[in-house]
Amino acid sequence: MTAHRPQAPSAPSAPARPWHRAMAPRDPGQSHRASTPLELLFDLSFVVAVSFAAIGLHHGLADGDTAHAVGSYLMAFFAIWWAWMNFTWFASAYDTDDGIYRFTVLVQIAGALVLAAGIPGAFDGSYAVVVVGYLIMRLAGVSQWIRAAISDPAHRPTTTRYAIGISIVQIGWIAWLAVPDGGPGIAVYVLLVLSEIAVPTWAERRTTTPFHTEHIAERYGLFTIIVLGEALIGATAAVQAGMSEGGHAARLLTAAVSGLVIVFALWWLYFDTPAHVLLTSLNQSLKWGYGHYLIFGSAAAIGAGFEVLVDDVLSGGSAEESGGSHAVAGLAAASEAAHGPSEMAVGYAMVGPVAIFLAVMWFLQVLPPLSGRSDAARGAIPVASVLIALSPLVLGPVAAVVVAATACLALVAVASTFG
Repeated sequence: MTAHRPQAPSAPSAPARPWHRAMAPRDPGQSHRASTPLELLFDLSFVVAVSFAAIGLHHGLADGDTAHAVGSYLMAFFAIWWAWMNFTWFASAYDTDDGIYRFTVLVQIAGALVLAAGIPGAFDGSYAVVVVGYLIMRLAGVSQWIRAAISDPAHRPTTTRYAIGISIVQIGWIAWLAVPDGGPGIAVYVLLVLSEIAVPTWAERRTTTPFHTEHIAERYGLFTIIVLGEALIGATAAVQAGMSEGGHAARLLTAAVSGLVIVFALWWLYFDTPAHVLLTSLNQSLKWGYGHYLIFGSAAAIGAGFEVLVDDVLSGGSAEESGGSHAVAGLAAASEAAHGPSEMAVGYAMVGPVAIFLAVMWFLQVLPPLSGRSDAARGAIPVASVLIALSPLVLGPVAAVVVAATACLALVAVASTFG
């Protein structure tokens, strides 16, 4: 006779996900609000765009075409940052996670990939593909704002202004493609950027969308980790090159270790302050959110600078290796601009973004009284930023990176000791 075995109770089936639900505002005081898998997938799509922008910056700097490379990088990175930021703040206020919302976000992700595919061409002066990808993302976002306007009467004036303002500016981007290059094109570009930035200020001048401060701080922190990952790629390239290039191994490994110290220290310093406590008003939130353009852009540029430094060391172009002074080496390299950047330019390619990251982070997250940071931290960071910024004037590239790493390590010590 077979013994009867009681059956385990079956797990309750998950409720079917609705295709559509009213886009009611999220509770800004919701506890344990965290990034969703869809938001993480959205971030992942931007890894490609950030990587292509860093590659373009690296190639431009390595060719000695600094002004064009930096200008193209800043323009391309604005599209990346602004599209990401607008989605992030909208999702914090209105993520319904229904079928229509998911489908719309997937369309935005597709737009991000189109944008990424156009970034290499942007460094050659062709922005058509970037604009197409940007338009896909932004117009999909407009449909979300329209949904919010229909479902949320309390915030309808705000969400309607967002939909109208974004749509008008997108018409401007289409027209910009027909503007001649050079001065007119740059002038129109700046006007459109200012218009994009002005839309949230205009839309939220009376009623603020109900974003979740801790959720926003987490989202920005995750993207900061993504862009810092570009620097880790550069450090890995230095280690790989050092293992295969015996003649330069010591200097490459020195640069790699210094680069890792810099990335780890910037991560430590950025996350040392709970940023959500700083988002106390619309003005403070806009300043903090907009300021991250420079934090994200400089963090990703560190990786490009690292690649430039590796190229320089492998080519034997450093002042230390040639045996001459840094100034003499810089003059010699400047006279052969066609062969690559000067030694000073190589140094600034790596440590310049570090100095910018520290200065902007200090202004946004350490200087405000609500940060709770000590006077020692408030005073040490700008001093270290200036020291790092001046180092390529008197030191070779690898030595400048060592100085930057030492200064960043000292800042971590100050933060750990004094708070």
